[in-house]
Amino acid sequence: MEDESNDEGSNVRVLVVGAGAREHALCRALAHNPAVDRIYAAPGNAGMREFATMEHLSVGDIPGIAEFAERESIDLTVIGPEMPLVAGLADELMERGLPVFGPTRDAAMIEGSKLWARELCARHGIPGPIFGGFTDPGEAMAFLDQLEAPYVVKADGLAAGKGVTIAETRPQAERAIHDCLVARVFGDSGSRVVLEEHLSGVEVSAFALTDGKAVLPLTLAQDYKRALDDDQGPNTGGMGAYSPLPFVDETVERRIDDEILRATVAAMEDEGIRYQGVLYAGLMLTADGPKVLEFNARFGDPETQVVVPRLESSLGELMLACVEGNLAPYRVTWKPEARVGVVLASGGYPGVHENGKEILGLEEVHAMAGVEVYHSGTALRDGRVVTAGGRVLTVSAGGPTLDEARGRAYEAVERIRFEGAVYRTDIAREIPRGQT
Repeated sequence: MEDESNDEGSNVRVLVVGAGAREHALCRALAHNPAVDRIYAAPGNAGMREFATMEHLSVGDIPGIAEFAERESIDLTVIGPEMPLVAGLADELMERGLPVFGPTRDAAMIEGSKLWARELCARHGIPGPIFGGFTDPGEAMAFLDQLEAPYVVKADGLAAGKGVTIAETRPQAERAIHDCLVARVFGDSGSRVVLEEHLSGVEVSAFALTDGKAVLPLTLAQDYKRALDDDQGPNTGGMGAYSPLPFVDETVERRIDDEILRATVAAMEDEGIRYQGVLYAGLMLTADGPKVLEFNARFGDPETQVVVPRLESSLGELMLACVEGNLAPYRVTWKPEARVGVVLASGGYPGVHENGKEILGLEEVHAMAGVEVYHSGTALRDGRVVTAGGRVLTVSAGGPTLDEARGRAYEAVERIRFEGAVYRTDIAREIPRGQT
C-alpha cells in the first residue's frame, strides 16, 4: 500500500463490511493511511460516516456485497463480523478476483464450529481443555460424569457471543444442555453442544495477522464478558477491554505466539487450509501455561477498540501484505500508550432493550484529547444520533499508564447520556498481578 501512495493514478479503495464499533475502529485506522483514497462501509453506522460512505447492504447479502465490490473496483475488502466469513463472503470475492482480508469459509470453521476447532487442536497438540461434542441429550448428560463443577456448556455454532454457559452445579449444566439440544434456544447454532473442562486462571485475548504462512502477533488485551461489575450477570458480546497487559511477561507471550498462534496457522496449513486474515485466540493462562478457550476468525469486539488505536504501523499495509502472501518481512510497532475501552449499552442488554433513545454529549467527548468514541448500535434520525442496538458505543481512551487511561475513559463516559444507559464501572480497575 505504501508503494501505491506514490502512484497518483492508483489510490486504494477499501470496503469495510460490518456495522459495529470494531468496524468503526478499523475504518478510522484505515483512513489514516495516505494511500487510501476512499472507504465504503456496508452497512456501517452513524459514527462511521466521518470516514466512510455508507452502503445499505446487509452483512448477510453475500452476492450484493461481492457485486458492489466488483462494480466499484474495490482494492481491498475487510470483513469485520464472523457471520459473513462463515457464510463464505471471502470465497465469493476471491472467485471474482477481488482482494479480501479474511479467511475462507473452510478456514472460518475455526469459529463457526467450536467442536471443529477443538478437534483441530487435539490433532495437533495445541493446548486446551478436556472436551466432548454431542447431539444427543442423554450422551451429553452422561459426559458430565467425566467433568467436575463448574461445567462449561457451549452451543457449537455462532451465537453472537452469548452461547456459552458456565454452570456452577450439575442441574444448571443439564438445564443448559436441554436449552441447546431440546428447547433449541440458539436454533441451529445449538443443534450440537460442546462440553468442556472448566479452566482456572486469567483470561486474555491474543491476536495475530497471517498470510497463511507467516504469522505476526499483535499486542494482548483483556476483555470483560459479563454484563455487570465483578463479573456478575449474563454473558454478553463484551462490556469493555484494556491493553497492554502488564502481568504477562515475555516468556508467556512467546509461548502464546509459538504454541498457539503460530501452531494453529501451521496446523491448518498442514490440513490443506490456508488461513489468511486475523486469528483471535481467547486464552486462559493456567498454572500449566496458556490454553485455548475459543478461536475467532476476525478481530474481537471490544478488544479492537483498544488494540488498533495503539498501532503505530499502517494497518492497511499489513492487511494488504496478508492478502498478497507477503507478510514475512513486516514488523509491527506500537504507540507508547495504554488504552481502556468502556462499552455503553442499552438498558436490559443482553436481553430485551428499547431503541431510539437520543444520545447526548458526543460532541463534548469528541473534543477530549486521547479519547475516541466508536459507534455500534447507533443510527441517525432527523439529524440526531439515537440508540439502535444492545451495545451502543465504546469509549476508548489512551494515556501513559492504564490508570490514567482508565480515568480519562470514565470521565468521557460520564459526559455521554441516553435514557437507560448502562455500563460496567470496573473495567481495568483491578489488574491481575504476578500471573506468569
